[in-house]
Amino acid sequence: MVVEKIILGVDPGTTVMGFGIIEVVKNQMRFVQMNELLLSKYDNHYLKLKLIFERTTELIDTYHPDELAIEAPFFGKNVQSMLKLGRAQGVAMAAGLARDLPITEYEPKKVKMAITGNGNASKEQVAKMLQQLLRFKQLPSHLDATDGLAVAVCHFFNGGKAEKQQSYSSWEAFVKQNENRVS
Repeated sequence: MVVEKIILGVDPGTTVMGFGIIEVVKNQMRFVQMNELLLSKYDNHYLKLKLIFERTTELIDTYHPDELAIEAPFFGKNVQSMLKLGRAQGVAMAAGLARDLPITEYEPKKVKMAITGNGNASKEQVAKMLQQLLRFKQLPSHLDATDGLAVAVCHFFNGGKAEKQQSYSSWEAFVKQNENRVS
């Protein structure tokens, strides 16, 4: 069995970070792993960011993914929460960029649509559909793990390309595509 590609999917968060890993063999998905990093027990936001970076780097060094797919922060009403979520996403992306992984970002509705056909699906609906698609037996206690897995599956379904073309292959590519965000 020759593995064509390994995809790491990340659902960034400062309370729980979910991740999932799939392999692609003969253009078919195979479940490898999903889990979450529980961060709620830590009070220090910077420690949480460090742990996100370290865990993402550890996953990359252990599973050697070819691509990293990450969920984009959703725009909520709480600006402080959005900033923290953006930082969590940024350090996960930095871990991928530090290992020269191409990164593709997906909007949460796009991920739900890819998995369930409904951009407003619940976490439970996404988890159940993934369970059927990838034939794993038990759902995790936190559905952030299945959210991370959903991002990897969405990436597979999209052939590795987001519609908005928010892919980054290096820091230079990120800066070039986001000049308005970098000073």
